[in-house]
Amino acid sequence: MKKVVVAIDGPAAAGKSTIAKKVALIKGYTYIDTGAMYRAFTWYCLQKNVDCQDEKACVALIPEVKIELKPNNIVLCNNIDVTTAIRQTDVSGNVSYIASYKDIRLALVDLQRAMAKNTSVVMDGRDIGTNVIKDAELKIRLRVSADVRVTLASAIT
Repeated sequence: MKKVVVAIDGPAAAGKSTIAKKVALIKGYTYIDTGAMYRAFTWYCLQKNVDCQDEKACVALIPEVKIELKPNNIVLCNNIDVTTAIRQTDVSGNVSYIASYKDIRLALVDLQRAMAKNTSVVMDGRDIGTNVIKDAELKIRLRVSADVRVTLASAIT
């Protein structure tokens, strides 16, 4: 079977993750939740008592952080299941700082590209098709209303 990469781009709250998860499930592809990766890095910074507004201190942690995405949307950070923890308020309140740091973005983009190298994936994010996986077989730019998202989600189930 040919490896396929599906890139779904769009703004926050456009329904990227909902659509990406369903497509991955239907097609049997791996879903790569790029947002969860930034959240996992944020969680790690908080666990190390590093101020997420301190770019230098956060970037220094890059060599220590190992993020893995497992089936059923399980997120591991250094072999710890952080799937629930990365959705907590403290992580949500700090993830934008982590996502703004160029060196962390580059490290996570490298990881995302490596994940997509050998297997069929559906990856969503704000610049997946334009930056992370420029040569994706299918690129979708999702900009739809809530009503259309509900209709799309129900149509592909």
